[in-house]
Amino acid sequence: MSSSLGLPALHASHAGIWLTGPDGVREASRGEAIRAVSDTPHLLLNAPLTGQRLGYAEVSGLDLLELFAFVHPARFVVPTVAGFASALGLEAPEDEAAGAALLPLIAERLLAVLADPTWPEREGAWTSNMTLQRLGWGWAGLIGQRLRKPERGERMLFSRLEQWEEAAERPPAKVLRLGDGEAEARLAQLTGRGAEVREGQRAFAATAAQVFAPRDRRDSPNVLLAEAGTGIGKTLAYLAPASLWAEKAGGAVWVSTYTKALQRQLDAEGQRIIPDAAERKKRIVVRKGRENYLCLLNLEDALQGSFSGRAAVLAQLVGRWAAYTKDGDMVGGDLPGWLPSLFRRAGATALTDRRGECVYAGCPHYRKCFIERADRASRGADLVIANHALVMVSAASGRLGNGLERIVFDEGHHLFDAADSTFAVALTGAETIELRRWIVGPERSSRGRRRGLAARLMDVCSYDEEGAQALDAAVQAAQLMPGDGWLSRVVEGQPWGPLEALFAAVRGTVLARARAEDAGYGIETELAEPDAPLVEAAAAALVAIESLQKPMTALRLRLEAVLEDAPDWLDGAARARVEGAIAGLNWRGGALLAWAQLLARVGGAADPDFVDWLSVDRVEGRELDIGLQRRWLDPTRPLARAVIEPAQGVLVTSATLRGGEEHWEVADARTGAAHLPAPPGQFHAASPFDYASSAEVLIVTDVKQGDLAALANAYAKLIAAGGGGTLGLFTAIARLRAVQARIADRLARDRLPLLAQHVDPIDTGTLVDMFRADPRASLLGTDALRDGVDVPGESLRLVVMERVPWPRPTVLHAARRLAGGGSAYDDRVVKARLAQAFGRLIRRQGDRGTFVLLSAACPSRLLTAFPPGVVVRRVTLEEAVERIAASVIAQDGRSVGEGLAERGPHPLERLD
Repeated sequence: MSSSLGLPALHASHAGIWLTGPDGVREASRGEAIRAVSDTPHLLLNAPLTGQRLGYAEVSGLDLLELFAFVHPARFVVPTVAGFASALGLEAPEDEAAGAALLPLIAERLLAVLADPTWPEREGAWTSNMTLQRLGWGWAGLIGQRLRKPERGERMLFSRLEQWEEAAERPPAKVLRLGDGEAEARLAQLTGRGAEVREGQRAFAATAAQVFAPRDRRDSPNVLLAEAGTGIGKTLAYLAPASLWAEKAGGAVWVSTYTKALQRQLDAEGQRIIPDAAERKKRIVVRKGRENYLCLLNLEDALQGSFSGRAAVLAQLVGRWAAYTKDGDMVGGDLPGWLPSLFRRAGATALTDRRGECVYAGCPHYRKCFIERADRASRGADLVIANHALVMVSAASGRLGNGLERIVFDEGHHLFDAADSTFAVALTGAETIELRRWIVGPERSSRGRRRGLAARLMDVCSYDEEGAQALDAAVQAAQLMPGDGWLSRVVEGQPWGPLEALFAAVRGTVLARARAEDAGYGIETELAEPDAPLVEAAAAALVAIESLQKPMTALRLRLEAVLEDAPDWLDGAARARVEGAIAGLNWRGGALLAWAQLLARVGGAADPDFVDWLSVDRVEGRELDIGLQRRWLDPTRPLARAVIEPAQGVLVTSATLRGGEEHWEVADARTGAAHLPAPPGQFHAASPFDYASSAEVLIVTDVKQGDLAALANAYAKLIAAGGGGTLGLFTAIARLRAVQARIADRLARDRLPLLAQHVDPIDTGTLVDMFRADPRASLLGTDALRDGVDVPGESLRLVVMERVPWPRPTVLHAARRLAGGGSAYDDRVVKARLAQAFGRLIRRQGDRGTFVLLSAACPSRLLTAFPPGVVVRRVTLEEAVERIAASVIAQDGRSVGEGLAERGPHPLERLD
């Protein structure tokens, strides 16, 4: 089967480089390929990745991923030749040369869609393509030849978007208690007739129903800590009583996750609860922070010319997506994660509201805003699927009022880390310059539509003289914050203003006290025994911060007064804009207060509740930021006070809530339960999997730590023995990159693709999708993959950790280690990480696999992290290779890859 397009193609992998042309497919050298693609536009699949394979970063051509994003916006395809073949009904290639030959056929198949009268994404395509042609987009001419001009002018994007509707405030939930057996009956309804009865799942559902009972006294919610092992089916177990209570009481349950992958999976489970799509859209809502959603005003600005070059092409493709997206979520939603990476992130972040500059009802697209739609939908929903950070911030700020009365924290083992980030304080150059821009507006050199606080409140302050004076004072005080070029001035010893002088003093102290071996990466030192220059700089910076606090507080009070005694011209739109400004002033006022408290501590007594330190952020020796940092010694204290205590009921669940320990003290300490007035309920259900017969742990004893060549050799041999299907976990990015560079080509020659986080120019979610789709592929990564990968089946049958995941020796870790029992604290952290890593291996009945730890010095006391019954062996590398190879052959007599068809469809694969 050949293509009629007559277009040459280039396909590059670690195994080699192939060019296609009139004479068929031929293998080529890097030099040949670079010359060919420089002279003539070629068909490519993922230009940045192809450029990396060629060692020629500026490679460009006709990227099939860009064409797919135009033809099928808001759809996902695994960005590989095999992924395209599966999506388009083509036969998967047998080898890399066949993959190269398939590229023209893929292009032909996609272009043929344009003439299909039933093409559902036709509207807006002709108009977008005309603009893309003016921008010089390579595909525009080929699309234009095949795309019929509409008989009538196409509607503009913004006129095609659905408007959200205002609704009355939700009445309080009814006070009721679920009856005996009701949760189990709902669970049976969700699992369906004929489903396997899981006693652990039924018991969990029955116990979880207690969370939704009325609480007995104030600040004492019904709290349940539930450790449900992998395979229990905990998601449906808690969704059963949650959905039933929401339906009967007319209230909302917030289900909070740590990863976007679980959010997506929970959203898919909603089909069981509410089969009707229209009704489900109203009653089950995914809610994220503002920075995740497309800002329509930013998009309009980009489409009208503020973007240029490749960024302008991205804006047009995002515009196509905006007309067909489910919810406007650009991060983890239905915008393919690979799309922004094709443009090297050029302009992607500028299309979201990451600076808090929303003008709310002052925006012409306010009634169609994705953010506002999600916010209003969540107010009337039965189930709101959110993330830990959003739930904590919303509860702490009181933004949702009584909306957070019933909360389910899934992936509850991450609550400590989420609270640690949420309640942190960072007085850094990056934070202060962002505050300046929010108040003052853009620097003269800035591009785009950025508007300062004065521009956003001009009409309101022209009405209120005191408010105008407070705004002017705030703008003047904000001029003392760092401006553009602050980091260069600090490094060169020429700081301007009190805050830049503070950062210069911080930098000097850190450089003087930090360890020399940390010079290439982020460095820090404890905020203790500060020298005179640092104390003086902190005092001057405190004065500057306080000079900004006062007018911002005054402005907030004046805006509140305007709302109370509203003038005639203050309509609903203007009121919403003022309310938005008040919310922003409140939030940033809280940050200023925290900064002032941190600065007041410099030179004074330390607060035992907090850990304070000085930092210089670096990447490979290049300085990125400087500042003072503060964390709670125990961040679950503000979590308990601000989030859990005000709620009516809270369920915290995870497969590893106790971190591999027998007792519940660890779970109490890591979830905030230890700070509650009444002890929480406890539930435990062990995994139904027979780990003893389905998995083993091998500790390799002869790979010398620090020997990168030996480490790379070990990974190569283990991956080859397993025939791929390997998740390789690293504790350092530098070692990951070093190993990947040594083994990728070697494995590719055996048709074992190697994917790598922090190396391949692809987002992590897409890397996991590519890994899941190919049973011979392997994936190397760091912490995000240790906790966030759910790949059941043959695609993951071997997990390899390069060393024991000890905590990094930071100032913060040292303080918590001292308070938490010394080495016992370290052991708890490590066992939790090992348990999570092992948990990637067996995700459903029938899964088999091996967990390998390349650390001869692993203490035996840590091995309780693995499930009871799992055999742990200390072996040489060669013995490990032999056992893994034998295990692969013994799996039901099948060869690697024969079980691929047994996997469920992406992305609904989910054991729990």
